[in-house]
Amino acid sequence: MSEAALALIPRKALRVAIQVDDPGRRAGLCQVVSDAGHEVVASTDFADVALADADQSASHGVPIVTLGGADIDQAGLLSSDASAEQIDAALRAVAAGLVVRPIEDAAAGFDAMPERSLQNLLTPREIEVLSAIAYGLSNKAIARRLNIS
Repeated sequence: MSEAALALIPRKALRVAIQVDDPGRRAGLCQVVSDAGHEVVASTDFADVALADADQSASHGVPIVTLGGADIDQAGLLSSDASAEQIDAALRAVAAGLVVRPIEDAAAGFDAMPERSLQNLLTPREIEVLSAIAYGLSNKAIARRLNIS
């Protein structure tokens, strides 16, 4: 996340519920959350945001950051080996109402669509206009060619 984007996210301490079964992993995540200045709470009933491993069920009522998950319905998804800084930034972002995804997921969302789907996106008239633009015609020439006033 860029420094400018981080500046927009509130720096207040959050109440974080950690939903992890493995005691060692839980202790490590509790330390990460505490070192970031947040308070670890026992239940999502008292939490601003939840932090969970991929095998945990979704928390209802609070946004959740999932480590190593693939559930696109979660507000936050990070890789299971996310750094402490990434976890802190994701917790703050999700608590502020933003959606967090790994970079590799974000890049895939903007791939070019295959041309065969062009027919589904545009009307025949729009395709005619785009074709005329592709030939380098001016707006006036396109209007004359397509009998548009």
